[in-house]
Amino acid sequence: MKCVLAIFAALSMVCAQEGLPPTSIGNPVPPELQGIDWVCPMDKDVHSPVPGFCPRCGMKLVPWIPEPDEYPVVLTTSPRVLKAGEDIQLDFKVEEPHTHKPVRDFQIVHDRLFHLFIASQDTTVFVHEHPEFLEDGSFRYHARFPKPGAYRIVCDFYPKGGTPQFILKTLMVPGAGFKLATAQLEPNLAPQHSENLDVELVTEPAQPVAGLRTLMFFRLKPDDGIEQYLSAWAHMLAASSDLIDMIHDHPVLVSDPENGAYKQIQFTIVFPREGVYRLWVQFQRKGVVNTVAFNVPVIQLK
Repeated sequence: MKCVLAIFAALSMVCAQEGLPPTSIGNPVPPELQGIDWVCPMDKDVHSPVPGFCPRCGMKLVPWIPEPDEYPVVLTTSPRVLKAGEDIQLDFKVEEPHTHKPVRDFQIVHDRLFHLFIASQDTTVFVHEHPEFLEDGSFRYHARFPKPGAYRIVCDFYPKGGTPQFILKTLMVPGAGFKLATAQLEPNLAPQHSENLDVELVTEPAQPVAGLRTLMFFRLKPDDGIEQYLSAWAHMLAASSDLIDMIHDHPVLVSDPENGAYKQIQFTIVFPREGVYRLWVQFQRKGVVNTVAFNVPVIQLK
């Protein structure tokens, strides 16, 4: 019996490391479900031979994913001419990709129907909020852009019957000093302090390479009171300095046997191009959401 338990424990450990949901002794997979590749519709690199839930985002694994279609998002503002520092109403209407009829049904992802990210062109402004769902199926959010410039608007949602969507829009806020320019980011991997949390970042490899997998370990201190935020141990938005490449990702919680003084949260990310990327990462400790930012240099393999 000890041998069986040891084998099962090892299997569970492998499943955890590979991002697979654990099976349970005495509950075999029904014959009609055997041989199926179960996939997370959000984190498509998570596969499993058995049904379950994604260890990163918590979504239910599905036996197949529909062909990805981009769902157009119509963004309107009120007033139409934007002014820095003033209240701006943003309305988002999602359309069917082929008929352009309004979409009214959405799946909940990380406790919300719609995740909205806003980033300024100089990367000093970052917003992660959740617009109000209206009766006509559209979403509404009231924003305040603090200064003139270009702002990247990221719409993250999951229409029923479709695939998870990550739609990018851009808004221009005119005013004195307005200019279109790529942010000049300097590498910065120094430990960051937020409301009630210190965060250190270690990457593997130490020098990330474009197109190859980079493991990112975020070490959290103090260790106590670390909680899930929106059904994930953390949320990350990674952006290239020109805000063209945007990545929204979720991690796994891993332990560090050599040092029990902090919790370690791991992301796995592939940076598409060389350059310096701005990473905004959010953790929750004792009910407080902590947002920190790092500038990660990425090289091209010669």
